[in-house]
Amino acid sequence: MSGWLLKVRVTPRASRNEVEGWDGETLRVRVTVPPAEGQANEACRELLAKALDIPKSKVILVQGARSRDKLFRIEQGEPGLMDRLAKR
Repeated sequence: MSGWLLKVRVTPRASRNEVEGWDGETLRVRVTVPPAEGQANEACRELLAKALDIPKSKVILVQGARSRDKLFRIEQGEPGLMDRLAKR
């Protein structure tokens, strides 16, 4: 399976949905929804898929369902994919 792992730090209940940028090896993401019933996880997943311009089915939450620190598997290893986030 091609792809890579992405460490993400999520801030729920933010004023807007956005990919803030990198903090070391961790991508910081803000979502407007609360961290209840998986809402923040799903919003983060959708935001990452949009930022990477890939289907959200290719963004899989591997670890951190109940934590701000999450690990996503991106199941699409096309060239230049990581560069889309590196420019943020």
